[in-house]
Amino acid sequence: MLCSSSHKPLCECPSVSPVRQATHAYTPLSDADITRIHDASLTVLERTGVEVTSAEALAIFQQAGAAIDPDRSRVFLPRGMVEDVLAQACHRFTLAGRDEAHDLDMGGERVYMGTGGAAISVLDLDGTVRESRLTDIAEFARLVDCLHNIHFYQIPVVARDIPDHLHDINQVYAALSNTTKHIQTNLNSLSSARDVMALATMVAGSPAALAAHPFLSFVTCCVNSPLRYDPLPTALMIELVRNDLPVAISCAPITGMTAPMALAGSLVQINAEVLSGLVLANLVRPGARILAGYVPTVADHRQGGVAVGTPEFALMNAAAAQLAHFYDIPIYNSAGTADSKLPDVQAGYEKAMTSTIAALSGANFIHHTAGMLESLLCVASEQYVIDDDINGSVMRLVRGIEVDDQTLSVDVIDEVCNGGQFYLENSQTLELMRSECFYPRITDRKPRIDWEAKGSLDMRERARHRACTILTTHQPTRLPAAVDQAIRARFEILLPPELSGSPIPLGYPVQLPERIVEAEEAEFAVYECDRR
Repeated sequence: MLCSSSHKPLCECPSVSPVRQATHAYTPLSDADITRIHDASLTVLERTGVEVTSAEALAIFQQAGAAIDPDRSRVFLPRGMVEDVLAQACHRFTLAGRDEAHDLDMGGERVYMGTGGAAISVLDLDGTVRESRLTDIAEFARLVDCLHNIHFYQIPVVARDIPDHLHDINQVYAALSNTTKHIQTNLNSLSSARDVMALATMVAGSPAALAAHPFLSFVTCCVNSPLRYDPLPTALMIELVRNDLPVAISCAPITGMTAPMALAGSLVQINAEVLSGLVLANLVRPGARILAGYVPTVADHRQGGVAVGTPEFALMNAAAAQLAHFYDIPIYNSAGTADSKLPDVQAGYEKAMTSTIAALSGANFIHHTAGMLESLLCVASEQYVIDDDINGSVMRLVRGIEVDDQTLSVDVIDEVCNGGQFYLENSQTLELMRSECFYPRITDRKPRIDWEAKGSLDMRERARHRACTILTTHQPTRLPAAVDQAIRARFEILLPPELSGSPIPLGYPVQLPERIVEAEEAEFAVYECDRR
């Protein structure tokens, strides 16, 4: 038996991105530590400066009063300039969904978890590894559209089966036509950036409507470590900010490679890099909607490569969240990453550790929390499903324990102890059993005898089945037909029309015994009822 479109869809209840309030439960830096890192960062910007080879950016910095060394294309930012920008920076803004139910309120201590990456490989549901392609972007968007604890969709793979000059417009179209959650992407040229903005404007209805409800945001890695501006991403950032669109200025120094080996020193450098980008963006447009892109990364010097499933990676990203809170600016950082090649025990512990720590630090926009494997080089459909369960558990931790007159339960305790009741009979139990606890979708909590009766499936097998069923049955909200036709008439769209919001026929069967499929569907019906 293979997963077919005859099966009942798995998204009967709307997927609403909840606003969560973090408790700052994890703070690796003391207040004194943060102040010292801040002061050291300003010293670096003023004394060491940043290398800027973009003529436009140099002119913007110079006009604002920065000191310039033209022989070395070096810009030195005085403390007063940085402090003035921090005072006027945008502290809170909305990253919209195409459906407003998925709007994300950036800033403060609100936490959202989503996808990320620029992977080049895909681990298919049949177990084979291959190069990523355009249809993967549509498939993964469809999965995310149906997974309640993945709050946004950053395009996770590079479509390696289409020409480079068509990447940006086609990747954004494939995402937009398969999910109504917020979408984030990077860009490869100014011309394609203008095409993508034009496409988004067609969907929104006008430039003003897009700026007011930005369902698309962008990542620009304009500052390469250590402290060097890359001309193309810098030009892209300036263009996007001028058009009043939200931008994440992402910096990803690697300890001992492109940043100091000392974790504190690496934090000083990334903080200087992020602050310099924040200054430039606000010089272009005061109050620009910027996500401070702290993605501090560590190296495994035994292997000579980047390691993203490590405790140091988690520590650094949590510390970065503290720095962003110190400045009261929204932060974009990373978690849910794994160095494992498969959705296995290693992947599970690496993802749970890094996601929990980042979320409990109060990071706002945490990308990479779903689907990623192999040190960000590979993604897997079943991993998205597994990570949805992990994210749900993490968000329950973020929510914390609510203490009020009702939850203190003094009357309930008295009723049960003196009234001959059981807690199972008490009305509070029925009222709170669904809201007080998180019930994961594919995590198995059944007795062994029941688990064996259903085929002794491990988590990866259950996740593969659910991913297959979503992909072959879920119908996301399509783009309006007239808008879709206009987009296809204006741009060279390579995604087949039948994959723009319709269930995707898989090119291979995923075999599961019929009795297991029936049991899984019956169990899901109970799960969906609980969600309501």
